[in-house]
Amino acid sequence: MNETTLTPWGGSKKLQRALDDAGLDVRACFQCGRCSSGCPLAAFYDLLPMEIIRLCAYGMEDELMKCHTIWLCASCETCTTRCPNDIDIAGTMDLLRQWALDRGYEPAEPNIAAFHRSFLNSVRRGGRTYELGMIGEYKLRSGDLFGDFKLGMRMFGKGKLNLVPKSIRGKKDVRKIFARTTKEK
Repeated sequence: MNETTLTPWGGSKKLQRALDDAGLDVRACFQCGRCSSGCPLAAFYDLLPMEIIRLCAYGMEDELMKCHTIWLCASCETCTTRCPNDIDIAGTMDLLRQWALDRGYEPAEPNIAAFHRSFLNSVRRGGRTYELGMIGEYKLRSGDLFGDFKLGMRMFGKGKLNLVPKSIRGKKDVRKIFARTTKEK
């Protein structure tokens, strides 16, 4: 990065601009810790939600892209609900995951990134998730072809997995949204 692309703290102005463009005002955080104390997965994170928000405010792209937290976040929105400044912390985690994928960063949690891509591709293609197709794509991406084969067979036997995707109205509209906002991976 050259000097014109850096924040005063040495961070990425592009990341800060992307957060601003998405309406994610991370600089409003005063580090009260409510997001982190309410997070049901915080014990598994390498950085707490409040630390993620601080790094975003500083534009510290490299540190954010190397962390496990953005991939482990379940997007349950507990952090967002607890924030006294109405910062969409779960939305910030979503933006950071997509930022990492779009810019070719190696995900700290490759299987979660593979699932993320498979899920989004399923919605892109059919307007909603088609579980069997999504699972197939995830299995190919992750390389774990038979890890939970018995569970899949039980689900299939109970009619929980459809052989053919259900159709919805508005598939073309969903594809247009994806075309405007993401790159297919």
